[in-house]
Amino acid sequence: MWSLAIEGKIMVRDDGKRNFALRESNGDESSVFSGNTPRQAALKAARRLEPGSSEEETDRVELRLREKGTDKVHIYEGWAWHETSPDNKPDWMPDTITEANVSKKGIEHLEE
Repeated sequence: MWSLAIEGKIMVRDDGKRNFALRESNGDESSVFSGNTPRQAALKAARRLEPGSSEEETDRVELRLREKGTDKVHIYEGWAWHETSPDNKPDWMPDTITEANVSKKGIEHLEE
């Protein structure tokens, strides 16, 4: 079920998801997020950011996600904020939830 690199080509898992490692500025890869697309993985990473009080007032943070098995680094600007849960929320949902959004800035290729 995991990605395999065969002759330079990436084969995705049976469920279609790919793995993306969150890269720190020093090159360390601290976490791995999976998703069908790089944006889906970036949204998961953005939800772990420190949320602001509203979408307009929160800080934007650069997220660099390397697709596992490749030299491609997808660069996003991400932000998170607190929002009131919808009126029709299920009983288990808290009154305040964390929302997130991302904006793609580009792709870089590693030269390591």
